[in-house]
Amino acid sequence: MSDARFKDAIARIDAANADDPETLRIDGADLPKELTHARMLTDWVRRLRPDADNALLLASRAHHVRRWVIPRDEYPAGRRGYLRWRTALHQFHADEVERLLADAGYAEPEIGRVQQLVRKRNLRRDPDVQALEDGLCLVFLDTQLGDLRRKHPESKMIDILQKTWKKMSPQARDLALELELATDDRALIERALADSEPDGA
Repeated sequence: MSDARFKDAIARIDAANADDPETLRIDGADLPKELTHARMLTDWVRRLRPDADNALLLASRAHHVRRWVIPRDEYPAGRRGYLRWRTALHQFHADEVERLLADAGYAEPEIGRVQQLVRKRNLRRDPDVQALEDGLCLVFLDTQLGDLRRKHPESKMIDILQKTWKKMSPQARDLALELELATDDRALIERALADSEPDGA
């Protein structure tokens, strides 16, 4: 945290995310969604990995930087459209990371490592990527599950939760079960896990 470049980069990423027109209501205040999620993700990653280096923390903060610039509805419906959107986002986020970190004084190979993490390359084989994925899943469960549950049928939510659970490490799964969730959200998770494979994956 004493690295001036690191502090500058975090400030630049936060400033970029502060422009998000979508907000989340937190403790009675409406805050930019991506800025709030990025801070939550960083906190989760610190909890999951107390030994996290600056590259992992920068990736946590910048993972969805300015995500609203490329909305989902610009791409066709269905899985193929979704995958095209995700590919475009990964490239966009990597480009934004390069620009923001370069402006803060970073150079290769440091920028390249953060870009690799943002793209979530080598999930399961790279513990840093797994920590990032775990944190994203925990942010999702903590802040978005209730809204999605009210929008989609239970069968779809069961599928979403089972896929989310498969991506998480045992440590993250334990933390997920400790979240203070609404009664309906917790019951939905319990039904999803009850209907999943025997190993809970």
